[in-house]
Amino acid sequence: MLSGRRLNLLDPSPLDVEIEDIAHGLARVARWNGQTAGSHAFSVAQHSLLVERVLRLQQAGATPRDRLAALIHDAPEYVIGDMISPFKAVIDTTYRDVEDRLAIAVRLRFGLPATLPQTLRQRIKRADQVAAYWEAVLLAGFDDKEARRYFGRPGGVGRNPIAALLEPWPAKRAESDYLKSVRALIAATTETV
Repeated sequence: MLSGRRLNLLDPSPLDVEIEDIAHGLARVARWNGQTAGSHAFSVAQHSLLVERVLRLQQAGATPRDRLAALIHDAPEYVIGDMISPFKAVIDTTYRDVEDRLAIAVRLRFGLPATLPQTLRQRIKRADQVAAYWEAVLLAGFDDKEARRYFGRPGGVGRNPIAALLEPWPAKRAESDYLKSVRALIAATTETV
């Protein structure tokens, strides 16, 4: 990693996970394989900020822990990249196993349980689908009907409250905003413990 840490992909240790590495990597990984409108790639870091915002809009009482879990839901991609869902479906379980082990190490590193409660996983998944719907329609050239077929309806989350997060940012801004948000939520989770 850029920080100098060495991360064993097959047996990742939470002690080798640094938020700066995650923010740096995710800000440079493009969603939709880079096939989006705009002067910059729409990064996984920016997508993660969007998912956390959608979760807050869908669940007014989301705790800092819930929000942190949403913000780091794609953190393994800082190491293994973002793979489009149709391709993930055709490869064997090895990719998923590596992704799952990395996700566990990241969650443990930031004080979350190794396995999130099912209800929280479902809420994050739904927020992720809403984010994907809006990304598909506004950035990746999908029409409404096609986006609904793949991602469902946007769940009462309109474009206006999330519009600023749907303009692709330069990598440096995505990294900085992601890092600031994660640090604030980490601080908020430690204050409530």
